Amino acid sequence: MAEDDSIDEIAMIEARLEHLAAVAERCRKIILASKVAVGGGIAMLLGMLIGLLGPSQVAAIGSIAAVLGGIVSLGSNVSTLQQTMAAIGAAELARSELIGGIDLRVVGDIKRS
Repeated sequence: MAEDDSIDEIAMIEARLEHLAAVAERCRKIILASKVAVGGGIAMLLGMLIGLLGPSQVAAIGSIAAVLGGIVSLGSNVSTLQQTMAAIGAAELARSELIGGIDLRVVGDIKRS
């Protein structure tokens, strides 16, 4: 009966690992978008300073907002990704310990005719 409990617990850990992997992938995508926003905002500001783009208060405020929003989003998602990766490591360790505790039986060679 204890083996069945271990198997159920391993299945729950597997489901948690899948969820955490999805969270980590979502964080990576948001981190990339944040970097693009920061880069785009800086490029727009530099373009206005150099004179490639016409001076516009709306564009300046928009580019500053993109830089600041990108920085905030980047920092938030980097820390979330780090926490998620730590949780993945802990779940994988727990899964390994549970699998190691199961009394696995070796199945004999099956002769095929």
